[in-house]
Amino acid sequence: MSKMVYCGDVAIGGGAPVSIQSMTNVDTRDTAALVRQIDELADAGCQIVRCAIPDMQAAESLGRAKKLTSVPLVADIHFDYKLALAAIDAGADKIRINPGNIGSADRVKAVVDKAREHDIPIRVGVNSGSLQKDLIEKYGGVTADALAESGAGMVRYIEDLGYDKLVVSIKSSNVRMNYDAHLKLKDLTDAAIHIGITESGTPRNGELKSAIGIGSLLLAGIGDTMRVSLTDDPVKEVLLARRILETVGLREKAIDVVSCPTCGRTEVDLIGLANEAEERLMPIAQRRAEEGRRPLKIAVMGCAVNGPGESREADYGIAGGKGEGLVFSHGEIIEKVSEDMLIDRLIELVAND
Repeated sequence: MSKMVYCGDVAIGGGAPVSIQSMTNVDTRDTAALVRQIDELADAGCQIVRCAIPDMQAAESLGRAKKLTSVPLVADIHFDYKLALAAIDAGADKIRINPGNIGSADRVKAVVDKAREHDIPIRVGVNSGSLQKDLIEKYGGVTADALAESGAGMVRYIEDLGYDKLVVSIKSSNVRMNYDAHLKLKDLTDAAIHIGITESGTPRNGELKSAIGIGSLLLAGIGDTMRVSLTDDPVKEVLLARRILETVGLREKAIDVVSCPTCGRTEVDLIGLANEAEERLMPIAQRRAEEGRRPLKIAVMGCAVNGPGESREADYGIAGGKGEGLVFSHGEIIEKVSEDMLIDRLIELVAND
């Protein structure tokens, strides 16, 4: 089992639930915009938010934002160790560095000492685009072995400086390489592991790569905290991360919608009904999750073959007929309504549960 560290009040590793992270994409120096986006991410279910720190103004803004939110904030640092020191002093709950691009050993030690002083974890790591040249030469390119060795080596480097509150990250945009690298990494270190698929792309491609890449690692028991990386609104990263955790069984769905595939027997617009139900149930699901309410199973079925049976097994459900359908509540048929009333009636029942 990995060592547990805390980012603010969020436990990472040591058997703690896998936490969801994302990263702001507004100008960190704009404190109002930064706080607004942090709040949006938190409302979507983000537990840890990372912010780029390109200069001292950004570090100062992070400090101001920290006073306006309870969400743990991670300072993302590249190259300038003084920015890491400033961000930690400003109140960062975790620091993210690549020791290889921070500079001399003295500079890395200064960052480690500052993290120790404030008792915050350090996330170290590399991705396939920033792998050390010596490892590329050793392995003849970017490989799973090279990524795993890099990550484990960075952990040992910081541990040799007398600090072990660490999270390690090795990411590739290649799903297979990413998976193989993490299988190797888990045997090389007991540091908590941050997982994801780096630069996964636009939503259409990135969602698929992230679901497979992150989901496969979680099913293999690898990963203590995670970020979905999309070329899109970061709120969508958080929503997909939640769905991945729910799908692999690491979080219980507040509302689980099951629907049948269409076939020649279907006499209602099942595709339209299922999509409308899922969209309209989303805010209800989020509210129930925040309130700690029991999960609900909702069935949206298309015909009389499997529809009534599935709907009876659900908390609430509908089963289509020819231009009409049955509405179920806890296994009992409660009414028959026209097709255009099915979703309204279903939403009403769920909202009043």
